[in-house]
Amino acid sequence: MERSAVSVKAKFKERAMSAVFLISALSSILAVALICLFLFANGLPAIGKIGFFKFLLGREWSPSDIPPAFGIFPMIVGSLYVTAGAVIIGVPVGVLTAVFLARVCPKKIYKIVKPGVELLAGIPSVVYGFFGMVAIVPLTGNSILSACILLGIMILPTVIGLTESALRAVPEQYYEGALALGAGHYRSVFFVVLPAAKSGILAAVVLGIGRAVGETMAVIMVAGNQARMPVSLFKGVRTLTANIVIEMGYAAELHREALIATGVVLFVFILIINLSLSAFNSKRRKGL
Repeated sequence: MERSAVSVKAKFKERAMSAVFLISALSSILAVALICLFLFANGLPAIGKIGFFKFLLGREWSPSDIPPAFGIFPMIVGSLYVTAGAVIIGVPVGVLTAVFLARVCPKKIYKIVKPGVELLAGIPSVVYGFFGMVAIVPLTGNSILSACILLGIMILPTVIGLTESALRAVPEQYYEGALALGAGHYRSVFFVVLPAAKSGILAAVVLGIGRAVGETMAVIMVAGNQARMPVSLFKGVRTLTANIVIEMGYAAELHREALIATGVVLFVFILIINLSLSAFNSKRRKGL
């Protein structure tokens, strides 16, 4: 009888925990669904009023003019430039740092470097912005290049952490097999271990892109915030997120709706990136 009671109690606990996990998962899905509903319900009507092509491809953003102009193409291009620059700067440094931590770094140095990398993730965006204003802007001005450098630094914790985890998840037999075939340490790491961790590294890059695209405060402080087509790395630019934050406080009516529609474009952009990663990983698994 006692064993039966214990068994029933254990099953009840398992079912209760399963219910908790299910509710947690459904809560996450519900949150995403509500965000989508809010954005699209408030943003799509504005795109309809302005005109799809006028909104996406228009090169003039002047809400105070009569009639007002709501073209976000300069901000789309600016976001792409800043994000691409951050990836070009941050990803190679992040991947190489992860290789160092996972396969080269002595334990004594690891205990110092790893907490330093983790500390980077905890620094508030505004502090990064102040750093950019003091250390980067005097050299490169309020420009695309300043934003690229600063965002390249900001995505490092994400890229390093996920890439290191991916490298450590590669079976040690891969590395040992390469050594047995005559490859040296670094050749084994870069030509065997690193390619084997490709999916994890790609996920790190995508999350880094998401961080760069969604960053606002630091970009506002160093990018110049000029709603015009980018003409040079040393000229100012305004990103989609900066455009929303700068003007949402005083926007009203169609202006406010256009800013929400800008959020829709940003959301769709990030969604496309994530779906592309999922499709790539799915094809890769089928190929294997």
